[in-house]
Amino acid sequence: MGKWDCAGVRSAPLIEKSDSPTLAEIDRIAAIKDPVIRNLQITQCYHELSGILTRRTGLSANWCTFATWASKQAGQTIRKEDLKRLLEINFARAPMTLMAAESFAKSAQLMGAGESMQLQALALDTHNFVSALDHASDAVGRGNKKVFEEIGREFARFFSTCLIDEEPDSKKIAHFCEELRPGDPPNGQEYLRQAFTHYYQALFEEDLKSRAELILAANIKIGYHEQTRLQPEIAESLDAGLISAFEFTRRLMARIFPFYGLVTLARIYLMRLFGRPTTLDQAIRALLEAVRILLRKTLTEVMMTITLPSGLHLRLGEDLATGFPPSLQHITNPYLKSLLKKLDPTPDSLVDSGAIDWADLPDRLHFIIDLFRCYQESQDLFEPPFIPEQVETLKSGRLPTGRL
Repeated sequence: MGKWDCAGVRSAPLIEKSDSPTLAEIDRIAAIKDPVIRNLQITQCYHELSGILTRRTGLSANWCTFATWASKQAGQTIRKEDLKRLLEINFARAPMTLMAAESFAKSAQLMGAGESMQLQALALDTHNFVSALDHASDAVGRGNKKVFEEIGREFARFFSTCLIDEEPDSKKIAHFCEELRPGDPPNGQEYLRQAFTHYYQALFEEDLKSRAELILAANIKIGYHEQTRLQPEIAESLDAGLISAFEFTRRLMARIFPFYGLVTLARIYLMRLFGRPTTLDQAIRALLEAVRILLRKTLTEVMMTITLPSGLHLRLGEDLATGFPPSLQHITNPYLKSLLKKLDPTPDSLVDSGAIDWADLPDRLHFIIDLFRCYQESQDLFEPPFIPEQVETLKSGRLPTGRL
């Protein structure tokens, strides 16, 4: 028995165990301390894991295929690429922050501060929010590692034990699943058990449509597990802009009143304690609220975009503007139909597929499920995330040059 190509035809010999990333390789990557290098190696490893499975199932995107591009996108946040510049642009354009900065400047001038334009610039200086960007980067990096060291490892284990089977072996897949924890996520791995069982069935399914539906069911189950596990890190990364009022005020006072900033700060808080906030205090509060909203919007804008190899930018807050592939237009698998009914508010439509709040798990799952279904047969997803020279460099533990 050979592998399947995209037309469902058996062709090449079976995969050798040595073809797949090993458990030791997964553990080595997960243990890398540098979050940037770790993310690059995780992204590349997902691509390799994806390719191994498609040599048996044909070019039908599995969870690792999508994880490759999600991890690549996460890398932009981890590296803070363009985040500071985007924040500066948004601050300069948003009427709410501009009005709040102007009001703050006028109040500060009444207390003897400098020129209005200089004060407005200081109020919206992204230097004040570098820690927020660092916090978002850290949260996304931890989430990237968390998912890979669990799910990436199970793919490697599945490949080393089950992918080489020439005929279905119920005992072997059952033994594989026994090592996964019972129960629902975030602590249990029941969804992973179900997912790898579907992948295993897909290895031997000759009907193209039935195979595609098994793969989609597996992708959704792993996506459900992954997103449930990631909920704390996703919420934390989007809330990274919630700098404390005290810290925000302290930084402003230290820069605007360098000689008596602490005195001014003490006065602000003393008046607040007596229920008589100063005009400057009220202006600072309004400024902080405007900044918080814009910080979250900026972080969301970066994190809620996935760029596909074709250059297509998918905005996760917008409805998907494509359609289901022929094999997945009409679902016939009873299990998959039940799963879609449970998790997808519009199971056979892309209406309202955009996620309004990426921190909301059901809202996020709705988009992800439709994404999986729409792009499962998109061939450009199998393109490599990095050029060969970059792969050689990143695997040596160094940061590659060029666009990542």
